[in-house]
Amino acid sequence: MIRIGFDVGGSKIAALALDRDGGELGRRRQDVPRDYAATRDALARIATELIEAHGPAQAVGIALPGMIGAGGELIRVVNLPWVERQPLAADLARLLHVPVALANDANCFALSEAVDGAAAGAPVVFGVILGTGVGGGIVVDRKPLAGANAIAGEWGHNPLPATPAADGPAPVCGCGRSGCIEAWLNGAALARDYARLSGRVADGPAIARRAGQGDTGALTALERYRERLATALAAVVNLLDPDVIVLGGGLSALPGLYDQVPRLWRPLVVAPDPKTRLAPARFGAESGLRGAAWLGS
Repeated sequence: MIRIGFDVGGSKIAALALDRDGGELGRRRQDVPRDYAATRDALARIATELIEAHGPAQAVGIALPGMIGAGGELIRVVNLPWVERQPLAADLARLLHVPVALANDANCFALSEAVDGAAAGAPVVFGVILGTGVGGGIVVDRKPLAGANAIAGEWGHNPLPATPAADGPAPVCGCGRSGCIEAWLNGAALARDYARLSGRVADGPAIARRAGQGDTGALTALERYRERLATALAAVVNLLDPDVIVLGGGLSALPGLYDQVPRLWRPLVVAPDPKTRLAPARFGAESGLRGAAWLGS
């Protein structure tokens, strides 16, 4: 029996078939149709193709951006408004005769890493996406946690604690609030900080390269980024007490995160000797897709 995972974003549908041990059997990719019926039918067609090629499916899982209830209710789906409030899981299960589960894409990322990734076997895993946006997902005993309001893990929309006055006014977040963790830790925030320090424009990878070349502004910007990340994650450790925090997204490869951030969060965590491990995602950008395939396992 195979497992099929979909990652449905604003422009692309990606699909993956895994064997029982997590080995990849096949994949598909196409543009996202712009209405509900066409999206549903595209998912059904792709799943059918993978089943015909690789054998019967045990389960189908779908990772989607936005607020997905514990029962798979599509409450708010970012960039895919035509699927909101639609019975997508039930419709696909009827067409495919296979159980279908839906979950937030950050939860699928965390699930992938909890099942056979960087946090394999850990009871409580917090997955963090650091990129254009900043999100999070929670997995407990290999089960994604949606929460009563379908916002469990939405760590990026809490205010960053204890920001120094030297950092300037709190930046406005895409959610409309000011001072959110996302607005302090996304790619735009790092670029903005570097520009303030150096007067030059660069993105995250360029800042990392310049830091390696001894650029003072880049070194300082990265140091401040690590301090902010440690402050934000210390609150997660104090509240959730995860065994492992896994980082993904484009900024997760910034230098110094995995050795320095745990050192920086240590005095901010209530436990005298914090044992929470910080790790890079094993599967990187593939984790959300793989996690979708593990839904319902």
